[in-house]
Amino acid sequence: MQPASPMNSLASEQALITALVDVLEQEQQHLVAADIDSLSEVTPRKNALVNEMGLLAAQRHRLLKAAGYDAEEAGMEAWLAACGSAEDSAQWEAILERTREAKELNRLNGMLINRQLGNTQGALQALRPTAAPVYGPSGHTTGPGPRRGFIAG
Repeated sequence: MQPASPMNSLASEQALITALVDVLEQEQQHLVAADIDSLSEVTPRKNALVNEMGLLAAQRHRLLKAAGYDAEEAGMEAWLAACGSAEDSAQWEAILERTREAKELNRLNGMLINRQLGNTQGALQALRPTAAPVYGPSGHTTGPGPRRGFIAG
């Protein structure tokens, strides 16, 4: 049996981040096409991948801490410098690169979502009835005028 090592989960992490990038690319295509039905299918897969990645990262962090390193990415860098091979470092770098790619795709998808939301809100605003302007004796529009309150005695 292989001893506990921060490297144990990297192959799984790499597969998950690659799958997440694929899902984010699909999400982007659905956003551009405004395909809401397909988006609703992609979101649970994306969430499941992110959750699973979080579990593996937490496991890696626990193993780093047990080995005397910081339980974060900088700790992984230090562990690799002390204990890892060139292949280990290359695999870690590939994961970091795919993670940066996923973050950028997620940022762009967020911008697309905000644009779609703005378009939808604009369309809804155009459908709302507007009050007809009230013109005063001078021909200018006036406000609703003084309000009379109701006093209960």
